Amino acid sequence: MFIIVGLGNPGKEYEYTRHNIGFRVVDFFAYQNGFSEFKLSKKYNALLSEGTIDGMDAILIKPQTFMNLSGKSVRSILDFYKLDPKKDLIVISDDADVTIGQIKIQRGKSSAGHKGVKSIIDETGTKDFLRLRIGIDSEDPAYKLPAEESGLEAVVLKNFTATEEEILDNTISEASEHIKNILLNGF
Repeated sequence: MFIIVGLGNPGKEYEYTRHNIGFRVVDFFAYQNGFSEFKLSKKYNALLSEGTIDGMDAILIKPQTFMNLSGKSVRSILDFYKLDPKKDLIVISDDADVTIGQIKIQRGKSSAGHKGVKSIIDETGTKDFLRLRIGIDSEDPAYKLPAEESGLEAVVLKNFTATEEEILDNTISEASEHIKNILLNGF
């Protein structure tokens, strides 16, 4: 069984922000692969969707703890199912150091300042899980932030521009295919 975690923040006001690209990827993956509707689990403080691909069971997770505490939901689910994060965990997160449209797939890397990933590392005691880092760095001139809104927090909580959304359609689809390939063929 695999646990696939899309990172993001709960609430309509964050739905289309850069920080929520992980949620969007698992939503698309669930839809594309006939997984169940996401349902709130109070036990794990997360939205869960379950499904099977070629006999491989997977649970999609959207923690509802806000980004900085994502690891708490992940840890509780891993413990319940007695899964090893080094073998059974895939995390999808935004990455401000990667250009929009790019995906980096890695294992064993540090959080690189991403607080949701850091929370998962802290709670699981390992950084040796698989990660899909989805680029959110903008090159779109329409995206320019006013000086008073500079800083990483302002960047990740900003919505994508219309041009970027067009790029993201392909990126989200590609990320979904990568996840499926990893489930079927390994990393």
